[in-house]
Amino acid sequence: MAETDKPLLIKRYASRRLYNTETSDYVTLEDIAEFIQKGREVQIIDLKSGDDLTRQYLLQIIAEHESRGDNVLPVNVLNDLVRSYTNQATSVVPEFLAASFEMLRDSQSAMVENMTKGNPLATMPGMDAMRVQQEAFLKAMTGGLGGMATTPSRSTDDSTDKDSDEDLDDIRKQLSELQDKLSKLNK
Repeated sequence: MAETDKPLLIKRYASRRLYNTETSDYVTLEDIAEFIQKGREVQIIDLKSGDDLTRQYLLQIIAEHESRGDNVLPVNVLNDLVRSYTNQATSVVPEFLAASFEMLRDSQSAMVENMTKGNPLATMPGMDAMRVQQEAFLKAMTGGLGGMATTPSRSTDDSTDKDSDEDLDDIRKQLSELQDKLSKLNK
């Protein structure tokens, strides 16, 4: 098993400081969120008691993102989650959420793959820019961006290079705007 396949072990000291056992340095909640966004699993253990604190810290990361305005969870979903803790639906909710997120990840992967491999549309002018835009959108969507990128509509008169150049310029502009939004999220 590769080293990155194992969860990154973070130890919490009595002082509540978080220690990355791989790099031998202290980390913040923001650092842990970045590890997870890059696809790394983490496990947070209390050094003294040995208790697994991963769930507690992941919930704290989500709460901080939501309180900063990175609203991924609509209020009605939050209400339903609270209700699920107070009734018999508790046993169904975790499996439903896990299956829903797995379906979302699979759909995103399939969409990106369709735009890049074996698709005759991939050779059309401007498709590379659209693929980049779509990948950035999917990355932003999983990172909590609320806005959606739009793709420009094609002109019905494709006979002139001017129309396709304008469309390509529109795509580049939208991609640039999306990259600006992404860079603001990473700050």
